[in-house]
Amino acid sequence: MPELPWIFTRLDIRAIVDIAAVALIIFAVLWIARGNRATQLIRGLAILLVAVIGLANILNLSALNWILGHALPALIIAVPIVFQPELRRGLEQLGRSIPDMFGGPRSIPRLERAVEEITRASAQLSRLRFGGLMVIERDTGLQDYVDRGVQLNADVTRQLLISIFYPNTPLHDGAAIIRNDKVLAASCVLPLSDNVATGGQLGTRHRAAIGITEESDAIVIIVSEETGQISVAHSAGRLVRNLDQERLRRVLRALLKIDQRDRTERPGRRRSSGQDSPDAQYEGTV
Repeated sequence: MPELPWIFTRLDIRAIVDIAAVALIIFAVLWIARGNRATQLIRGLAILLVAVIGLANILNLSALNWILGHALPALIIAVPIVFQPELRRGLEQLGRSIPDMFGGPRSIPRLERAVEEITRASAQLSRLRFGGLMVIERDTGLQDYVDRGVQLNADVTRQLLISIFYPNTPLHDGAAIIRNDKVLAASCVLPLSDNVATGGQLGTRHRAAIGITEESDAIVIIVSEETGQISVAHSAGRLVRNLDQERLRRVLRALLKIDQRDRTERPGRRRSSGQDSPDAQYEGTV
């Protein structure tokens, strides 16, 4: 009988539990940091440390090894201080969202209702020529932007959205951020796109919508105050323009994969025609 590799001869229940605990801690740290810039900072710091430590050991650099040996303990203390806002926010989110980590997908009826309310509000804003900017959060969290806006945490309704963007009201200048079927905050400031190709053609709302899609996987509905035109930004700056109420509804359902999820939950239900990829259906995509 062939001998097992040496690593398997050293594995016992305690070692397996030890490895699982370390993996769980790493997963928890990455999960807490997801959705904000801390994720990129942690990734960059990990890559830098691995590269420097590997170089120092492979080339046997005594001075660099000495510096690393004295700097790493200080780094362990410095990291929680540097990432203190993200850690606090992440722990709060962990306390609220443990059921979401191990639970099922978002409720299809609630998501469908939110899409319907957003669609009707956008059509009404378009008719009234009221500017609007609505951000639908997906997998990448937008809590950093939510925290800098005016907290609402209210159910998505067309009446609420129209009230938010009514001209000269305190909340109309900025974006409303939506998570599932809740309006988390209004008057949120979004990053403007640095894309030169769009800068001279589009206004501030469109540049802000493209900017947030370049930093996250969010979907943004824009209603132009000048023309009343409805547009949707998604996928790192892709823009679908000249939408009416029905076409907007189909775009949102396609991007949010509502029909795919619905078929998964209820396999017997047939999907209606004309709801394929939004980019394949609509003109005006840039």
